[in-house]
Amino acid sequence: MNKLVTGLVMSTVLFSGSVLAGDPVAGKAKSMVCGACHGVAGISSIDGYPNLAGQNEKYIISSIKAYRTKERSGGNAAIMQPQASMLSDQDIENLAAYYSQMK
Repeated sequence: MNKLVTGLVMSTVLFSGSVLAGDPVAGKAKSMVCGACHGVAGISSIDGYPNLAGQNEKYIISSIKAYRTKERSGGNAAIMQPQASMLSDQDIENLAAYYSQMK
């Protein structure tokens, strides 16, 4: 019986998506620094800086985390790695939730 309960709990955790839920309101508050390069509304006016508005949430999360761990080192890594290093997992989830819901 214990194995069945453990299996159900593990399945729920694995298939329920992220344990951390992104909060778009908190993401908006945290996005002011991002707006300097990626635009206040998530649309960059600087060549070479990607638009974040409407971007896939999981892509944003994986990209920022890759910058934070220095797995992503090309392009704008010299700018993004220090920025990402200051973000917690929850900050990243919040930012991703905020930008992904923008149209």
